[in-house]
Amino acid sequence: MKLRLAIIDRYIIKKFISTYFFAILLIIGIVIIFDISEKIDDFVAKEAPLRAIVFEYYLNFIPFFINMFSPLFVFITVIFFTSKLAAGSEIIAMLSGGLSFNRLLRPYIISAFVIALMSLCLSLFIIPPANKNRLVFEEQYMKKTYNNYNRNIHFQLEPNHFLYMESFNNMSNTAIRFTLEHFEENKMVSKLFAETAVWKDSYMGWELNNYYIRYIDGEQERVEQGFTKDTILDLTAAELKQRKGAVEALNYFELNQEIEKLKMRGDDRVKLAQIQKNTRFAVPFSAFILTLMGVSLSSRKKRGGIGINIGIGIALSFTYILFLRFSEMFVHGDVLPPMVALWVPNMVFAVVAVVLYRLAPK
Repeated sequence: MKLRLAIIDRYIIKKFISTYFFAILLIIGIVIIFDISEKIDDFVAKEAPLRAIVFEYYLNFIPFFINMFSPLFVFITVIFFTSKLAAGSEIIAMLSGGLSFNRLLRPYIISAFVIALMSLCLSLFIIPPANKNRLVFEEQYMKKTYNNYNRNIHFQLEPNHFLYMESFNNMSNTAIRFTLEHFEENKMVSKLFAETAVWKDSYMGWELNNYYIRYIDGEQERVEQGFTKDTILDLTAAELKQRKGAVEALNYFELNQEIEKLKMRGDDRVKLAQIQKNTRFAVPFSAFILTLMGVSLSSRKKRGGIGINIGIGIALSFTYILFLRFSEMFVHGDVLPPMVALWVPNMVFAVVAVVLYRLAPK
C-alpha cells in the first residue's frame, strides 16, 4: 500500500526536519565555541596542529554530539514549531476542519522515524570510526598519560585457559608474575609461570622471562624451564591498556564480538560494552516517545505563549538525558541487566507521553 502524503503532511514534515537541523546547527555552533575556550590551553600546551583540531577532533566530535543530545533536539524542535502552530490557531483550524488528532500525528511520526533511522545509522556505523579518530586525538593532545593501576588481573583467556598477572605496566608493556593455567575435564594439565611477560610488537606476541612450564599427566609430571620464550596468545597489550571509552570506537558487529569475548573472560568491562550497545538502540527509539510528548504538550494554545512550552520542553529533555545516564548505575550496581536498565527511561517517558496524549485537545 503506497503512502500518500497530503499537503498538511508535507508541511509538517518539512517544518519538523528543517527546524531539527536548524536547532542542531545553532546549538553545535555555541557548543564548539565554549569547547574551544575550555580546551584552548591544552591545544597550545600540547602544540596540536590546527588541521588536526579541525579535521580529527571537531569534525568527528560533531556526529558524536548530535547523537548524544538527539533527544534534546527532537523535543525542542517539536515543542517550538508545534507551539507556533498552536499560537497561530492553525491546530484549532485543523481540528475544527475535521482532521483528527491521530491523523495530525501521522507526519510527526514519519518525521520521528526519519530522525530515529538517521540516529541509529550514526550510532551503529558512522560514529564509531569517527570516535576512533577523536579518541586518538584526545589521547595525544588532551588527556594525561594513561597508567594502568589494576593489580591481580585474573580472567579466562579462552575456554579452559586461565590467565593471571600480579600487575601490568602499560608504559613498558610488561606483565609481572605472569601465570597461564590449562585445564581439561576440570583437571589441570599444564601451568606456565614467568617472572615477566613483555609484549613485542615485532611479532605481536609475548616474550616470557625466567619461565617454567609444569606439565601434569596423571601422576607423572614434567617441567620445562628457561630464560626466555616467545609465545602467541589471544591477548594484546593494547587490550590491557584500553580506557573505559574504548568501546565507543567499535561498530555494531565489533561491539558484539567484544561483548562475547569479555563475557567469556569474565571481564567487568563487559558492562560498559553492554551499556554502549543498549544505549545505541534506546536513544534513537526515544524520538517516537518524545515526539508524542511534545505534540501532546504543545498542541494547546496557552496564554503565556511558546516560551512556557519551550521551557518545559528543555526541562523534560534534560531530565530524560540525565535519567538515561543515571540508569547506567543500575547496571554497575548489578540492580538491573543492561537490556532493562537502559530502557527504563523510555518506559517511564512512554507512560508520561500516553498521559499527555490523553489530555491533549482532540
